[in-house]
Amino acid sequence: MAKQSAGILLYRKTEGKLQVFLVHPGGPFFKNKDEGNWSIPKGEFLDEEDPLEAAKREFKEETGQAIAGKFILLNPITQKSGKKVHAWAVEGDMDHLSIKSNQFEMEWPPRSGKQQSFPEVDRAEWFDMDIAKVKINPAQAGFIEELVETIGL
Repeated sequence: MAKQSAGILLYRKTEGKLQVFLVHPGGPFFKNKDEGNWSIPKGEFLDEEDPLEAAKREFKEETGQAIAGKFILLNPITQKSGKKVHAWAVEGDMDHLSIKSNQFEMEWPPRSGKQQSFPEVDRAEWFDMDIAKVKINPAQAGFIEELVETIGL
């Protein structure tokens, strides 16, 4: 069975413009990758879990901050890997420089036998719509397009 993730597309309106909050994956593989590699804060969940609760949990794990508000259900997308991503948009604001992500461990360098710890998310940023569509994982761009259609900006 394909894996599934749940996430939150945080947005804000500033000076009449819509911006979205995206995160950049941590770890050595993504260190020098930019366009097409950013994501909404998200993570995997099990079938018996409530997807929205999983999305809130993952947001907190990846940013260090809890999220609340009026959640707008977006249509799920399927990434190139086959993973299905469920998402909710919510209006809010946060300081992208103050995120604190949880850590994961992996063998690094490869075949060295040494385990190193890396942040799941190494940075976050607010992006205007045109830039966000270039930065985000291409499959997730549908979330941004649906958000714009839904809130009418």
